Amino acid sequence: MKVAAIQMVSGADLTANLARAHALLQSAAQAGAELAVLPEYFCLLGQHDADKLTIQEPFGQGPIQQFLSDTARESGLWVVGGTLPISAPETAPAAEPSACRVFNSSLVFSPTGHCVARYDKMHLFRFDNGTERYDESLVLAAGQQPATFDLASTDGHTWRIGLSVCYDLRFAELYRHYAQAGAHLMLVPSAFTYTTGQDHWEVLLRARAIENLSFVVAAAQGGLHDNQRRTWGHAMLVDPWGKLLAERATGPGVVMADLSWDVMTQCRSRLPALEHRLL
Repeated sequence: MKVAAIQMVSGADLTANLARAHALLQSAAQAGAELAVLPEYFCLLGQHDADKLTIQEPFGQGPIQQFLSDTARESGLWVVGGTLPISAPETAPAAEPSACRVFNSSLVFSPTGHCVARYDKMHLFRFDNGTERYDESLVLAAGQQPATFDLASTDGHTWRIGLSVCYDLRFAELYRHYAQAGAHLMLVPSAFTYTTGQDHWEVLLRARAIENLSFVVAAAQGGLHDNQRRTWGHAMLVDPWGKLLAERATGPGVVMADLSWDVMTQCRSRLPALEHRLL
């Protein structure tokens, strides 16, 4: 199955971001991809974290979701819409219950244009090194459930695919949950900071692949954004043995690889670690 991880440098203009995403998805389709994954915040990386509140959509309707549906249908792709802000009910968990929050949601659209899966980012990033400060809980509500979907590929196999987002990558139990649920591929659309990415991004992605004997595909934001935030980039695809299949260091583009079902089954056969777990 040919899969594309898309890298962007999204800015504060929603219309411009969607136009860039459309062009990159079309490039992926023309190159033969069956599944394409957009990065976290593909639709908007604004001047302030709260900017995402202004473009939030109720689940099931809105211009961003319509864009994903239309693009999936016209391109014949399975499209994973990185993340977009989906309105949260007032009861959604938040640091301050009275404050407005949205879910940071990853939506999956089939080539028919139907939304077949939704994952709300469960782990909310917080970081403070004295210079950089981030706290996603100020505007995001945490998701509560893992999510998978099944993709009947043209290669004759049905791939079970686990969804995650960015900071989730540091929580190995989520990916082990997916492995136990029979996942063959795990997706990680992200907007990793440059500071944390240079030290942890690749090693964490390869670890999640190795320990679960699964493919990992990570779309990314990669460059200097309108708000002067720099993201790490390095969108990549990793095989179940931890081998790096393809990577794009920085800047917008499409990175692709053929994911081999036979390679995965061979890895799991010669090292049946998933059968040996005790806890």
